[in-house]
Amino acid sequence: MKKDVHPENYRYVVFQDLSCDYSFLTRSTVETKETIKWEDGNEYPLYKLEISNKSHPFFTGKQNLVDSAGRIEKYNQKYNIKSSK
Repeated sequence: MKKDVHPENYRYVVFQDLSCDYSFLTRSTVETKETIKWEDGNEYPLYKLEISNKSHPFFTGKQNLVDSAGRIEKYNQKYNIKSSK
């Protein structure tokens, strides 16, 4: 095995899926600026995800609409479609 290939700064990080409010704690080297208090009472770095295995249609078996970037509004503006609200 090659030396000095793998990073040395592994630590516990909470990954949070924003589309279905699912979080899990694992070891990672991802850089984050936010922190969150976990179920065990300790504070860990927080990394926010837009999709995980709990919200991805391949794993869930159903399609759910996640409008995280305002795609529907952009489409409506592009084609001058009026909202029914």
